[in-house]
Amino acid sequence: MKNVYIYCEGPTEESFINEIIYPYFFNIGIAVYPIVCTTKRTASKKYKGGVSDYNKIKRELTVLCKSHPNEHVTTMFDYYAMPENTPEIGLHDPDIYERIGKIEAAVNRDIGQANCMFHFMLHEFEGILFSNPESFELIAEADVVNKIREIRESYPTPEHINNSPETAPSKRLEKLIPNYAKIKNGTLISKDMGIDKILAECPHFREWVEQISRLGA
Repeated sequence: MKNVYIYCEGPTEESFINEIIYPYFFNIGIAVYPIVCTTKRTASKKYKGGVSDYNKIKRELTVLCKSHPNEHVTTMFDYYAMPENTPEIGLHDPDIYERIGKIEAAVNRDIGQANCMFHFMLHEFEGILFSNPESFELIAEADVVNKIREIRESYPTPEHINNSPETAPSKRLEKLIPNYAKIKNGTLISKDMGIDKILAECPHFREWVEQISRLGA
């Protein structure tokens, strides 16, 4: 069994890893473990979740990579609202996949650890939930589901749903579903649609899953 540590942004990603990703990889001999970003430390406590400074990510990720030199470390961080001091974050290649690949490569170079495989969610975790709008029937009325379907059909993939403060996937869901609970509902909807549907709809996410899968070969 190969171990892979997934350094992630918060409890929403942590729940998704435990409930959706872990069973998928376990079946092919890979155990994945979420580690939530520590954004603040005091003498007696660590504060987890969220990210405001790339240097904090770099420090935590470097320590994690060095602590597990014979294992692999990857990440689940939202491209949306990533700190401005992230390497190459200002790139504007029109092809989102080329752009994100360059930024991930720049971060990997900056981290400088051979076992690091930095990965962004496009444009944020909630984007993948648009892979199957019908799954929102679990928590929303038909008219809301139809609006979610209309949003999905307006973009080539769920990963193209854009990233402004008004139109990021999570902002759209919060507007349509005022009582939307990110951790509970995100996991529920992901389970309903299944990882195979997400892989079929989200090329960048699929590429990342395939990269991890090859580690077990």
